[in-house]
Amino acid sequence: MLPIPPDSIIVNLGPIALRWYGVLYAVGLLVAYQFMVREARRRKLNVDLIINGMIIISIAALAGGRLYHVIDAWDRYSANPLGALIPPYEGLGAPGGIITGTIALAVVLRRWRQSPWGWVDVVGPAILVMQAIARWGNWFNQELYGLPTDLPWGLAVDCAHRTYDTTCTALGEGARFHPLFLYESLSGALGALVLPALGQRLRGRIAPGMIGLAAIAWYAVTRLLLEGLRLDNWKVGGVPTATLVMGSVLLVTLLVAAWRARTIRPQARRRSRR
Repeated sequence: MLPIPPDSIIVNLGPIALRWYGVLYAVGLLVAYQFMVREARRRKLNVDLIINGMIIISIAALAGGRLYHVIDAWDRYSANPLGALIPPYEGLGAPGGIITGTIALAVVLRRWRQSPWGWVDVVGPAILVMQAIARWGNWFNQELYGLPTDLPWGLAVDCAHRTYDTTCTALGEGARFHPLFLYESLSGALGALVLPALGQRLRGRIAPGMIGLAAIAWYAVTRLLLEGLRLDNWKVGGVPTATLVMGSVLLVTLLVAAWRARTIRPQARRRSRR
């Protein structure tokens, strides 16, 4: 059983509270940076571009993730809209961050005149690295949990952090919930280990960019599988918005991968005939 975490605030530095949520996102970014440096060197890409690119893409992803979260949890912010803009920040929506981060990546690569596909292979798995670490910030905030469960790894959530339909009055203080943050973290760690290793094994036999596209598809499938366990989904027409967004991301990713495979294959055939 996953216990109730310690206080989400590590220390108060005057008016500023240092929170586990922010610290773990910072650690996730640092480890993702080291991962990208290794992968960029392996592909003989310009490592010096990573830090500037990360700053731009991270800002874009944070803005998109925050906007998605605020819309998703508008019932929490509607009475005090300024709470969505000023610290402390206690929520980011990954689908929003992926969309705005991808747009920023495309703009940066075009502006810097970089061939995109090698960088897609670098950045895609790094997203999974980031998720594997940063999702533990949700545990400290007692958020990103799902339906009640009797499974041995069920998550304890105190009464103050329960949703309106999972209150202690309704379910009792001993209720346990699916730890969705843990599922996403484990999926991210597994994908970050498997996909780069697969890319090395298939080197020369798959088109550049396919591993990065596989990482995006990996995360999209993870979210789609977990969406049925979520509580208080933001819905459009009765369908969870994350299902629509991540389903669209998966579809586009598969179409791009199919296009890449189709365009690279004829080029490989022409080279083999020479």
